[in-house]
Amino acid sequence: MAFELVETDITLLAVDAIVNAANESLLGGGGVDGAIHRRAGPALLAACRALPEVAPGVRCPTGEARITPGFALPARFVIHTVGPVWHGGSRDEPGRLAACYRNVLKLAETHGLASIAFPAISAGVYGYPADAAARIAVSTLRAAPWRPERVIFCTFGPSMTKAYEQLL
Repeated sequence: MAFELVETDITLLAVDAIVNAANESLLGGGGVDGAIHRRAGPALLAACRALPEVAPGVRCPTGEARITPGFALPARFVIHTVGPVWHGGSRDEPGRLAACYRNVLKLAETHGLASIAFPAISAGVYGYPADAAARIAVSTLRAAPWRPERVIFCTFGPSMTKAYEQLL
């Protein structure tokens, strides 16, 4: 199965699930996270607040994933995952980023999702180098024992799009 690559606003995609590059609180933030929360409406924030904290202020630790309805989004679900902040690669960032993709796929499989759109997790404000983030995303999904029928890499900006184009 081939992957799709689109350069657009992920909140506009009518798929079973979009992936939110979230922070550990799941209560909204900047970038993709903020855009998803704004477009989904206040019900998404309420659903995220209802998720249990696993530590003070933490609903989703780095590398894990949680699922909520999509509310006002065209996507049925939002799968929230927290990528690692880039520290030069010395804090197992590649392993933790790959875990994000694997855990998103586990939730997608559990919920029987046929289509999913991924942003470039950690490649925005978390500072992960674009080429390295794209390489981990593509290689992790290619190696996955299960993936949805339709996988979209959704980029926002020409440099990230180019990083994916070189791999696909």
